[in-house]
Amino acid sequence: MSLLEIINADEYSSYSEKEKSTSGLELRELRNTVNEIISAVRTDGDRALFHYSMLFEKAVPKVFEVPREKAKEAWEELEQKEPLLADALKLATNNIRIFNEAQKDQLKNFEKEISPGLLCGQRVIPVQKAAVYVPGGRFPLISSALMSLIPASIAGVEEKFLVSPPGSDALPNRNILAAGYLAGADRFFALGGAQAIASLAIGTESVPKVDLIVGPGNKYVAEAKALLYGEVGIDFIAGPTDLLILSDCQEQDQKKLDILASDMLAQAEHDPDARARVLLPGRASAEALSTVLEKRLNSLIVQESARASLESGALAIVYSSKEEAINIANLIAPEHLELHLSSPEEWIDALRNYGSLFIGDSSAEVLGDYSAGINHTLPTSGASRFTGGLSVLNFLKIVTSLKCSPGDAYLQALKAARQIALAEGLEAHADSASLRIDNLEGAVK
Repeated sequence: MSLLEIINADEYSSYSEKEKSTSGLELRELRNTVNEIISAVRTDGDRALFHYSMLFEKAVPKVFEVPREKAKEAWEELEQKEPLLADALKLATNNIRIFNEAQKDQLKNFEKEISPGLLCGQRVIPVQKAAVYVPGGRFPLISSALMSLIPASIAGVEEKFLVSPPGSDALPNRNILAAGYLAGADRFFALGGAQAIASLAIGTESVPKVDLIVGPGNKYVAEAKALLYGEVGIDFIAGPTDLLILSDCQEQDQKKLDILASDMLAQAEHDPDARARVLLPGRASAEALSTVLEKRLNSLIVQESARASLESGALAIVYSSKEEAINIANLIAPEHLELHLSSPEEWIDALRNYGSLFIGDSSAEVLGDYSAGINHTLPTSGASRFTGGLSVLNFLKIVTSLKCSPGDAYLQALKAARQIALAEGLEAHADSASLRIDNLEGAVK
């Protein structure tokens, strides 16, 4: 059985419909389970958290909050025992910080006189309390602590919580604790799953209610974020991770085929539901890639997740023109879009939908995952059509102000407001404007 399904570009629409295979029954069961957890946390607080921790976690903490000293100890131990990893985390932290500071600099407080007497303004204010959820599970995501906490710190968030499932010692993974300490978390909690999200959104005896929850997680975490949105802010709903590579590689180019295969495998090993896809100019290059994929997969020590992912969803789409390839890429709207092209800059302007763009085959997506400075928490499942990835901007509120003083522009704005209010049938709105008009005209007389 080939690891790589190969289709022509004109077959993609029917393929994508077939790919939407999650049944309504599965979705209802998931929603019912998560709703039950949320209701229990809302009613029973910490007692519900202990109950679900006993059901789902490797060990149950006596208290859910982890002393910050434990995170400090984890960081100091990492520096001593694994200096290369500690140095790598420091380098990544510095790059992420620089990039987020540049992002924050794009937003400024300002006031603008729209017309004489009408002064409009904006203020950029950080949220007060933000929680960063970091999955434990099969692959503890150390990097996710950096990717979420550093933007929060740069934004100026007052209280930053790191929340991660407890391991067999009833504490979050020690490297996650260490990364959280390095990235500036103020408080730490050993909690996982939908119950963790519910506790942060609602508040319990030992877990404070926060304003914003960010970070990736499994389908239960994602569903809890979706159901609680509005009661708490969230970044976005993240599904399985995905990669699309846009390539002009030919079948005889072994070096490029190796890079394509290695990047697809890097994506596939995340999870059996991860999706690695590639756009190629010919069927021969797709068949050659399939052979290289199998060879490189067999060289991995741990290949279970990658094999399951590739066998269930690896896809090569054969395109016949640049325009056709761009249309497919924009339709897929991938989380990660890599351009393995001889002249990638010539394609960029027409590409609209992606979480992050990796320009040229030197710009490996793994650098975005870890150390180059951009964020790896990105929109999945086609959501890059309407949103970007996690950034310092998620932790900031842009609020507006209005300051008026008497004058002709003020009077005309009041009259326009009254006219629009009457058209909408909102009498009290119109009266609010009319009173000011009467006062203003009376003062002029």
